[in-house]
Amino acid sequence: MFYIKHGNDNFTSIDCCMSNENISAIVSELQSESRNKGIRRFISTHPDDDHFRGFAYLNRKMPIVNFYCVENEATKPDETDDFEEYCALRDDCEKAFALLRGCTRKWLNQDSEERGGSGIHILWPITTNEHYKEALKKAKEGKSFNNISAIVEYSLSGGATILWMGDLESEFMESIKNEIKMDAADILFAPHHGRDKVPEDWLDEMDPGLVIIGEAPSKYLDYYAGYDTITQNSAGDIVLECVSGKTHIYVSNESYDVDFLDNEYRFDTYGKYIGTLNI
Repeated sequence: MFYIKHGNDNFTSIDCCMSNENISAIVSELQSESRNKGIRRFISTHPDDDHFRGFAYLNRKMPIVNFYCVENEATKPDETDDFEEYCALRDDCEKAFALLRGCTRKWLNQDSEERGGSGIHILWPITTNEHYKEALKKAKEGKSFNNISAIVEYSLSGGATILWMGDLESEFMESIKNEIKMDAADILFAPHHGRDKVPEDWLDEMDPGLVIIGEAPSKYLDYYAGYDTITQNSAGDIVLECVSGKTHIYVSNESYDVDFLDNEYRFDTYGKYIGTLNI
């Protein structure tokens, strides 16, 4: 689960995965951090349980009126309250906006006199791609949902570019790698929590300064040899303070350290300061 507290009148949440133990605290934080924002949006990379767990509760506490997802007809043999809530918003023509490569919308990535954009761009899906169409078919049959994931890019003007890739699987990424050229990225959230490796061609194009590997059993993770990484299993919650030319990084685990970031001697404002990634 991620959120972006933009420097203007926007607030963006990307996916959610909350448990009974932390759901109240997380939603309270979201409410507090977004309180003064005029635009609040929720982006769903794909309809897998560990990417919308707690979604029904979130929508009750913070009603979602700007819902972004890929256009799909995903079904599940055992529908949860969260999946039913997802489907209701997905199929709501007033609240839903379809994600696809190059899509534009005020204030997602377009400015107006009223407020600025959010610096969010969608790099995938290309909806005419045959591999993607097959993934949509499997999702409709309730078989698999990972490969309908959107690739979401956030760029701060003069600062970091960050990529989310949902749960895209290695074999699928290999099948589509020639369809798109990846933008350069400073920080990559590894797809499928690090279970699946991004193709080397894409990694060369991105040239990320940092790869963040999500929470998953360590035996299934690819640790991206040759790249500097932060592993969420060890670091805990991560805060990226994105400013011009650099990103200050904080974690919730007080004993966690890395040796590849620059030390700019920041206060522990958002957790333990572990260093700065200069862009």
